[in-house]
Amino acid sequence: MINVKNLTKKYGPLTAVNAVEFNVKKGAFFALLGPNGAGKSTTIEMLSTLKEPTTGTMEINGHDVEKDPDAVRKAIGVVFQYSTLDGALSVRENLKLRGRFYYKSEATLDKRIDELKEHIGFSSFINQKFKTLSGGQKRRVDVARSLLHKPRLLLLDEPTTGLDPQARESLWNLILKLKEEDDLTILLTTHYMQEVIDCDHVIILDEGDIIAEDSAEALRNAHAHDTLRIMAKDSALQKRLDKDDVAFTKIQNTIHIPLEDPFSALKLIETYKSYIQSFEVVKGDMDDVFLNLTGKRLGEAA
Repeated sequence: MINVKNLTKKYGPLTAVNAVEFNVKKGAFFALLGPNGAGKSTTIEMLSTLKEPTTGTMEINGHDVEKDPDAVRKAIGVVFQYSTLDGALSVRENLKLRGRFYYKSEATLDKRIDELKEHIGFSSFINQKFKTLSGGQKRRVDVARSLLHKPRLLLLDEPTTGLDPQARESLWNLILKLKEEDDLTILLTTHYMQEVIDCDHVIILDEGDIIAEDSAEALRNAHAHDTLRIMAKDSALQKRLDKDDVAFTKIQNTIHIPLEDPFSALKLIETYKSYIQSFEVVKGDMDDVFLNLTGKRLGEAA
């Protein structure tokens, strides 16, 4: 579905995207992960024909992005980081206004909007002004706008920015449902670790460069470690761990011991159980991957 080679974007001396290369198969759920300023949104803007690359080539659904932009625009739907819809218009008015770019027949357009309102779930507020909607409701309408022309590729540029946890979960349930039911290929950009867990393939970007890529699980296995977290009865555990030369860190009142694998926690728990008030084994996550690859967490890198 997507074939990118040597994609570079420069602004004078600043290189926003540096010789990026990747391929996305049809039907895949693919993610570009990284902090603000990593080059994610710039890549999306080039793929969606909004910006020209300095060098490199891009193909979407077999069409060259620079040579055949109209064919590319027909193949893609884009949910931008911030909504582009008109707050003074109703949901239906917004969709009809955008839909006229794709449909000559008003009856056909109305039928498509009615399909989307049921499929995506905005029947109850279709006649409300866009500016009166909640953040989660606005995002549903943004998704509907991107799907008006039945694209095969959905580009999601940090789609959950500004949403509360409940709205974020609701939106992701919707997107994953649409992927399966409509056989969509999805390219996501995000700096939220938990949003890439279900992705088939993840590329980690930092300052315009690809620093790692693989499935989320493979990246966690290679660059993160599980941790045994212990709430100790008292300070005696720290003294015992120091004596036994066990590596650990103390964060507030919790002892953190890195594990080679989850089963190594069993021996530690058995050895020190008389010192332990409670414990848990925490699986390494994508935030740990980024920290171990760059020496900084995403929030620090932003």
